Amino acid sequence: MAKPSARPSLRSIAWLCFWAAVILQGYFALRVLAWTVTTPSSTAFMRAAQLRILRGGQDVAWQHTWTSYDRISPWLKRAVVASEDATFLTNDGVDWDAIRDAWIKNHSRRDERLHRVVGGSTITQQLAKNLFLSPQRSYVRKAQELIITFMLEGILGKRRILEIYLNSVEWGDGLYGAQAAAQHYFHVPAARLSPWQAARLAVMLPAPRFFQRHLYGPYINSRTGVIAARAYDVQIPR
Repeated sequence: MAKPSARPSLRSIAWLCFWAAVILQGYFALRVLAWTVTTPSSTAFMRAAQLRILRGGQDVAWQHTWTSYDRISPWLKRAVVASEDATFLTNDGVDWDAIRDAWIKNHSRRDERLHRVVGGSTITQQLAKNLFLSPQRSYVRKAQELIITFMLEGILGKRRILEIYLNSVEWGDGLYGAQAAAQHYFHVPAARLSPWQAARLAVMLPAPRFFQRHLYGPYINSRTGVIAARAYDVQIPR
């Protein structure tokens, strides 16, 4: 008489993976739901940065102060939307045209050869990644990012998404959120940022640690003028 196998069947493993995925999505949804009444004390990207600083033995002052939506300059909101996600108010959390264009660009032979990577993420996608995920790129991580993106859009809405984003995004080594950035670079509270100061901060977002060392370089000076001009026509959540 043959002994039954002690190893789990493929069907059992598949069901285990399925329920693990369901539980994980439930965890993410509950965390997002909690942020309708509370504020995130940290994000996955913040914790990764703290670990990097600790391992590197760097002497970096950590600066992060939550500031409510109404106490952040409307110019910063406008500039960030103009720079990072021009369709923020009208998209469903994903700009499918931008993703398609980024896919084509990133898979062109020239850009693969130069190791250039073009992003197509909206503000909501960036927030989903920052809150829960790692910087590593993979199709699995991108799929999870999209699921969390739709959770954020469905549960929080545009105003709360932008508020959390502006309070959690990186603006330099150990610098997180609009209040810390405004005080560090311009010695003013986030509420008093001028259109040009706000535009300069918005331009920093794709590479904040680089631009921290080149705050008045030729590229950022030129790009700041473009974003400052665009910001006047941008609509933001009220």
